[in-house]
Amino acid sequence: MQRNNNLLHRIVIAVVVLVMVLPLVATLLYSLSTHWGATILPDGFTFKWYLDLLGEPRFLASFGRSLLVCICGLFLCIVVMLPVIFLVFLSLPGLKKVFNFIVVLPFAVPPVVSSVGLLQLYSDGFLPISGTFWILIFTYFTIVIPFVYRSMANSFAAINLHDLVDAARLLGASTPKAFFLCVLPNLKKGILSACFISFSILFGEFVFANILVGSRYETMQIYLYNTRSVSGHYTSALVIFYFAFIFVFTLLANRIGNKK
Repeated sequence: MQRNNNLLHRIVIAVVVLVMVLPLVATLLYSLSTHWGATILPDGFTFKWYLDLLGEPRFLASFGRSLLVCICGLFLCIVVMLPVIFLVFLSLPGLKKVFNFIVVLPFAVPPVVSSVGLLQLYSDGFLPISGTFWILIFTYFTIVIPFVYRSMANSFAAINLHDLVDAARLLGASTPKAFFLCVLPNLKKGILSACFISFSILFGEFVFANILVGSRYETMQIYLYNTRSVSGHYTSALVIFYFAFIFVFTLLANRIGNKK
């Protein structure tokens, strides 16, 4: 009976993996094909579409823009949230429940609704940045708050924060110095986890980028949307490039995380 259950579990897992991988494999074959019509397999294979992609200045510019807004938004979130979470866990533990509620708000509001509010907020007033890459940076800051907070909160909960800070104070260190020299080195794994997860989510974000800036600041996802009707082979090559980049990024993240 146990052997039959194990076999059934393996079959189910194999079917699920096949369903998930098959569209990606088909996209890869199409991106490498010269022509694929009514036959089961392509008529021929070529790297032309990838060479065209990597030689397209517009694509390279959109790729760089995506990296810029993702890294800036994530960096801003880390810089702002890390001291806040430190103070909450050290001196204001009663606010943990409040933060646990606040960080889920980005999931409760649909992106389309949030985009309308952000456009109203940043179109007028003291910060008119609507239509610029700055609005994407501040928007991405709010998107990754839940992921950054949860990773950081788990890291703070795993260390003996009060004992670390008290020991540093007994040795003459101020609270900021204790944070940078004693607490921060123990949070490296949580910070790396927050960065890798958040970056993967931001790099594939489309709704906010399309509504807030559109083609005025063309990111990689906007570029993919704008070129979807140019060539199916070219678009497939772009999709495979995106998946390959995220895969390599995740692989490196896992290696760095294991070493840390």
